[in-house]
Amino acid sequence: MCFPGSLVRPPEGRSREVRSAVRTGPERLQPGPSPRAWRSPLSLVGTEDALLQQLADSMLKEDCASELKVHLARSLPLPSNVNRPRIDLIVFVVNLHSKYSLRNVEESLHHVDTTFFLGKVGFLITGAAKADIPARGPHGFSAAGREGHCSIHRNTVVRLARTYRSPLLFCDLEVEGFRAAVAQRLVRMLQICAGHVPGVSALNLLSLLRSSENPALEDV
Repeated sequence: MCFPGSLVRPPEGRSREVRSAVRTGPERLQPGPSPRAWRSPLSLVGTEDALLQQLADSMLKEDCASELKVHLARSLPLPSNVNRPRIDLIVFVVNLHSKYSLRNVEESLHHVDTTFFLGKVGFLITGAAKADIPARGPHGFSAAGREGHCSIHRNTVVRLARTYRSPLLFCDLEVEGFRAAVAQRLVRMLQICAGHVPGVSALNLLSLLRSSENPALEDV
């Protein structure tokens, strides 16, 4: 799948930062299947530059039969002077401790073609583990402390994912073990969305992820 027209419109006067993490040498991706090897391009969109880079690095360490490429962008649309990679999966990353992170994702969603929401868009919440740490008061731990510990209520992002009928994953990207686990899941999702898993389509994956909070992607 290629970037649709709505993703390549000019940036409307605002500068955009785009970086790429590539397992093999840099190469411009062309629309359509590769004659030499499977290519699985994924785009991570979010304001947490360092965390996104770490997640991309973790994904590139995963063993997979396809040529894995991870494209990093702070927001959409992409600048007009950026080469258009073929994208099979877009993952929007929201940090529960940053209202700007959520606002950036909400604005970027307006630039995504509707065809991507047929199983090729996902949301990832980070900072969830910290949000679960209760605050200790004079009478012990307070449930209210959990709500006040983060800037965004997780239900806000849950509703956003439901509005766009897209799957939602939770992970504290600052914890290496959690980051490695979600990287493995994203690689598996990407392989399915790219059509590299026989008998399973992006729509099948969407149905699976929406029907279970913790699906076993290795079983599909």
